[in-house]
Amino acid sequence: MSTIRPRTAPVSETPKAHAAAAIRALAPGLAACVVAVGVAFGLHALLPSLPAMTIAVVLGIVAANVPGVSGWVEGPWRAGLRFAGKHLMRAGIVLLGLKLSLGDIASLGWQAFGLIVAVVLLAFAGTYGLGKLFKLPGDAPLMIATGFSICGASAIGAMAAVRGTKHEDTVLPVALVTLCGTLAIGTLPLLMHPLGLDAVSFGRWVGASVHDVGQVVAAAQTAGAVALSAAVVIKLTRVVLLAPIVATAGVWERRRRVRGVVGAPGNPGKFPPIVPLFVLGFLAMIALRSLGWASPVVLDVGGLLQEIALGAALFGLGSAVRVRELLHAGPRSLVMALCAWALIAALGLGAVWLMA
Repeated sequence: MSTIRPRTAPVSETPKAHAAAAIRALAPGLAACVVAVGVAFGLHALLPSLPAMTIAVVLGIVAANVPGVSGWVEGPWRAGLRFAGKHLMRAGIVLLGLKLSLGDIASLGWQAFGLIVAVVLLAFAGTYGLGKLFKLPGDAPLMIATGFSICGASAIGAMAAVRGTKHEDTVLPVALVTLCGTLAIGTLPLLMHPLGLDAVSFGRWVGASVHDVGQVVAAAQTAGAVALSAAVVIKLTRVVLLAPIVATAGVWERRRRVRGVVGAPGNPGKFPPIVPLFVLGFLAMIALRSLGWASPVVLDVGGLLQEIALGAALFGLGSAVRVRELLHAGPRSLVMALCAWALIAALGLGAVWLMA
């Protein structure tokens, strides 16, 4: 009588095989991200006025819309690009905390800090209202408001996590915040002297009204080191507000979902975290920097890794932008974003005049 041998799982079903398959699927897209980040850093070194993060987004958009390369973006690169847009974005947000020190924020004084909080809240509410007024779909008004008022694509990624927003629905907000931040780099320096701003006031204006940290540096450095220092402190103060605003959105979303599942037994719903783990990591990095527990080497390495992770994430997000679709569906969004850009610039300028 023949013995019956127990059936063993195919090799492809073992954990190691699954992990190897996942790595093979992600590798082409992640390799493309590495190359894109290298190109972005290289172009930034040649043209310091162009932030590397902005270049990374543009490279992603170009890759997605150039015949030939677009086939790779939609094919073998897609899994890795999607991974970068989501997970490397979150890693970049965590490491961004190493750039923030509560001591620098405290040095501003309560009046200046209160004005910055007011600018963020008014910009958030005003931009969200504009999004609703222009009838933008889904979570677009919330994503754009978060990106414009706090810290660009990083803030959009954090808000998307607590809202459960699909990756594809963050593409347009990231494109708009990148576009308007890039316009600010060229426009704000031209307005410095007509508005009668000295270097410190100009730096504060840039820090209070430009979206992404890299864009702030690019715009403020045109007025010298004093303006750059003032801009970075103000900007990083805005970035600190990411955690409480995301937490508030998380509480609101959870309550909304609880109301939505009442009377539906057996369907408890999937609740997003009130504060995602990567936002807690962001706060932990702020504490590490503020307590002086991070050596200069750690801060330098962390800063470099943050830029690499965020650059790869922005390349991944940019690769999801289809210019044809953007032109077809985006005119209303573009007008709304330009109005929001003017609003936050006006609010930031008002705060600067009050600080003087």
